[in-house]
Amino acid sequence: MLLLLIAVLLRDFGRSTAARLAAAFALGSAAYALSSAAGFGHQVTWWRAPLIALSTGNVVVFWLFARALFDDGFVVHPWHGAVWAAIVALSLLNCVVLAPDPGASTHLLGMALTLIALIFIALAVGQSIASWSADLVEARRRLRVFIVAATAIYGGINTLLQLVPGSDPPSLLFSVINALALAGIVATIAWSMMRTAGDDLFVRAAPLQQAGPSKIDTPVSADPRLADALNRLMSDERIYRHEGVTIGTLATRLGVPEYRVRRLINQQLGYRNFNVFLNNYRIEEAKAALSDPAQSEVPVTTIALDAGFQSLGPFNRAFKTETGVTPTEYRRVNLGGTTI
Repeated sequence: MLLLLIAVLLRDFGRSTAARLAAAFALGSAAYALSSAAGFGHQVTWWRAPLIALSTGNVVVFWLFARALFDDGFVVHPWHGAVWAAIVALSLLNCVVLAPDPGASTHLLGMALTLIALIFIALAVGQSIASWSADLVEARRRLRVFIVAATAIYGGINTLLQLVPGSDPPSLLFSVINALALAGIVATIAWSMMRTAGDDLFVRAAPLQQAGPSKIDTPVSADPRLADALNRLMSDERIYRHEGVTIGTLATRLGVPEYRVRRLINQQLGYRNFNVFLNNYRIEEAKAALSDPAQSEVPVTTIALDAGFQSLGPFNRAFKTETGVTPTEYRRVNLGGTTI
């Protein structure tokens, strides 16, 4: 099932970062399924050591997969690969060099790898919880609960069992139960992903940003009154300037349930993340201020804070992602009479 899932992901979504990481995670899970299967014994052999090392490094891949699946702007950096390679190398060292001569060093390194695994599982869960409220894709919001929760619980329990002092090699019954649990999780994830539109999970191209901050276009299928009210709230009242604005805030001001606001912003305006939706308005206001000769002496930090950003760092990153230049460069070019 895991190998089939890899083939389908790479065939249909090979250009998506989240899909490639999902395939890598499935490959690591397959290595774990083989290395922990009943009948293969507890002794580390030459062919079993690489599988154990790959399955150990899979916690890093799980963390990256959770980030990419729920953050469309996530980019894998070389240092991510370096962290994965370091953990795989340590696991391989523990299997090949230290395991044949068990002692205190083996125990300490094994404990360290187990604790590292727990840390990355916690990071993945924390990332998913932190980005939950900003996710506008309903199908992805539902699916993330099972994918992250089931995988984290399964991996966490198996990792914690390794911390039990003096634990014996797994029995045949335990191995069979473990295999059945893994098969059940994989089958349920595969079934859930098949029921979810692929584009809801894996972005093939850059996220669509249809709505400008000056006006919200209202498709025929949308509620025109709700779209107009949201437009007034964003463009006239500039609620995006306020600190701590959430979808709940907009829903309360509009007097409608949160899911209606989510659907309008996602399905009608093309946004997959609420923070991107807010930042679009903030950046447009900042661009107008930076192009205004009357505000040429106003510090960039002041413009960023007035637009609703909480600090200069996030503003600079979001502005450069949107325009391709820094705020200072944008101001210099526009005030100099040259357009970008």
